[in-house]
Amino acid sequence: MNRKRSLLISLTAALLAGALVYGVYVLQVKQVELQQTVSILVPKSFIPSGTMITSDMVEAMPIVAGAFQEGMVTELSAIVGGEAVVPLGTQEPILQWKVDRFHLLPNRTQSTFHIPKEYILSLSGGIRAGDQVELYISGGEGESRQLFDRAITVASVKSSANIEVDNPKNSNLTSKLNSDAERMYASRREANGTIDQINLNLTGEEWLTIDGYCKTKKAKLVIALTASYALGEDNLRKP
Repeated sequence: MNRKRSLLISLTAALLAGALVYGVYVLQVKQVELQQTVSILVPKSFIPSGTMITSDMVEAMPIVAGAFQEGMVTELSAIVGGEAVVPLGTQEPILQWKVDRFHLLPNRTQSTFHIPKEYILSLSGGIRAGDQVELYISGGEGESRQLFDRAITVASVKSSANIEVDNPKNSNLTSKLNSDAERMYASRREANGTIDQINLNLTGEEWLTIDGYCKTKKAKLVIALTASYALGEDNLRKP
């Protein structure tokens, strides 16, 4: 009995020792993995919302693998040519949801609405397709005020001839015929000309609100670029 007990104790001790060694090994492997680095992309300097991102705006920054989160961008091809949906801070990890490649298009809850000229009191002359604007209501009952608590995306701007205000160096129509969506989008962002008509991406409820105020002609819209665009005008409007 004593011999069997001794064998059982020895076997148990050996199993416990083996489990301890394995546990230490697993911890060491995890520690090594955590110490490994992953290169992610970050802005070299502050990028205002609405800016089209180019390769010279970002740089690679190593972080420990344990700090890497799903959605962090590691490849230039994933963001170059895209548009910053929100402001991006210096050295801030760029997440995929913060960059939209075709932000001119309405989302699932929106449609693109033409804003009648008679609804507009004032329209910032520097507005282009893809800009973020704020809508204010002027006149009618009550004081003038901001209409919505969010910025609105400009889908397109047109001239008095009902022609898309375009980039003369890179025609939007030519890019469309060549099925070059990237260049077509870029040409709309770099458009230049006198604005006569404007189309906005709005929800149905937002459009009904605008129509409700303006159809009586007692109130009109003031359409203004957001502060982030005004501050980043030099960077956003390079010829």
